[in-house]
Amino acid sequence: MKRSSRVRVCATTTVGVLALALITGCGGGNSGESGGSGASATTQAGKTAKAATGAELEKLLVTTADVVGYKVAPLTAEAEAEEKAADSKSDLRIADKACAPIAYAVSGFAPGDEAAVVQRKVTQDAKTPADAASGSTDDLSDAEWQASFAESMNIDITFLTLSSYDGDGAEKTMKAVSDAVAGCAGGFSISGGTDKTTYSKIAPVKTSGAGDEAVAFSAAGEPEESDGATGFTYGEVVRYGNTIAAYTTVNLSKVVSGKPYAVSAPVVKAQSAKLK
Repeated sequence: MKRSSRVRVCATTTVGVLALALITGCGGGNSGESGGSGASATTQAGKTAKAATGAELEKLLVTTADVVGYKVAPLTAEAEAEEKAADSKSDLRIADKACAPIAYAVSGFAPGDEAAVVQRKVTQDAKTPADAASGSTDDLSDAEWQASFAESMNIDITFLTLSSYDGDGAEKTMKAVSDAVAGCAGGFSISGGTDKTTYSKIAPVKTSGAGDEAVAFSAAGEPEESDGATGFTYGEVVRYGNTIAAYTTVNLSKVVSGKPYAVSAPVVKAQSAKLK
């Protein structure tokens, strides 16, 4: 049986929902580097603490060798290929400025006024569709094809941002994120480049318990070109001294099915181990 238009729309919608949190941002690599001693942000605290430089943050990022079953890659090439992506925070237009910390986090940027930032994309290894051995899906029913497609898309894609802050900037950023989760429950809209996403609901969720403090949330959003499809993105912002790790995870299969999920735990665990 050939694929019906309804099934093909399902696939198109899935790709469209991916724009919810991955296309709007994901721009750039390192921001400016801070001066001063460059002491590790993970070992200092207090108002006199100095932010880590971009080069120091790079050394603290997880690698593929640190996360079994995942691949870690830089974002630069992908950002350059996506013409509609926002290249910086200044390219983002946020309807409610109080929601900016969440908007930045789900767009692949640091959630506060960072001194330095580095980014990575962490992708779970692809799963083999049930029908792969046959080499053809033409004889599958719509239901079988959808099940096979969903299984192949049942992977976590996590955007990881490490940012460092001078003085008590990290603590202030965490408070701003927490306030945004509480104050932006009714949602907000954000646009960058030529993309626009409307978030209809922001809700707190259980954190991983990592770091010195953490805030986790779910964001229900609808990209402008998604034909009305709504999907959930999950985010967590964790502070380690005056370094903050922001994680944003999307699982396409679960976005389409509506099943709940969470920020990819192995990624948080591996990154936390390098920041302790």
